[in-house]
Amino acid sequence: MTDQLVVTGDLHARRDLAEKQLDDWSAVGVSHIVDVREEWNDAAFVNDRHPEITYLHRPTHDNGGRQDDEWFTSGVSAIVDAISADSNNIVVVHCHMGVNRAPSLAFAALLEMGWTVEKALNSIRKARPIVGILYAEQAVDWFARRHHICSSEHVELRRSVRQWLAANSVDSRWVISRIRLAENDPSPGHRKAGIDAPGNFPQSQTQLRMMTQEVL
Repeated sequence: MTDQLVVTGDLHARRDLAEKQLDDWSAVGVSHIVDVREEWNDAAFVNDRHPEITYLHRPTHDNGGRQDDEWFTSGVSAIVDAISADSNNIVVVHCHMGVNRAPSLAFAALLEMGWTVEKALNSIRKARPIVGILYAEQAVDWFARRHHICSSEHVELRRSVRQWLAANSVDSRWVISRIRLAENDPSPGHRKAGIDAPGNFPQSQTQLRMMTQEVL
């Protein structure tokens, strides 16, 4: 997404592949991991394998319901503080699949750093074409409450999110089904998620499917 901010899925369920993945992250300079999964915690693994990487757990659900303001506040603070502390820091934000929770939190962080709605959403989708960003409107609601934005501007921000999502929709159910298949694939070379992603917007369902395979 930026030189300092990456959105992806989590480490592989297989220990050997997770070790290689974490080694790769460390090799390219990842300094912080913000893990937003409620269902798992990799603190011990990361601290044992690469203690130089700061692991921050900011857990939340992924049931499609409301995300608490506190989750956005603590998660965004973790991201922005790490980025602001050193221009060489690289922050990886991940959930399980890198489809909704992590990109929604990254979106909130970009808003906090002064990005516009459209620029932030475009950057997230360009970096990771499979994202759904389910909680993007809630991120805007949090941002408006946090900064006491007037109701008319708040409404316009929400409209911008809705219009962007409508114009740049993805088949999240299909994407998730492909990730499920990848999770069950025993092939060592089949990555479920990584920090490298294609750089073009999907123009069709066929192209989206091809790009999803690359990201996986």
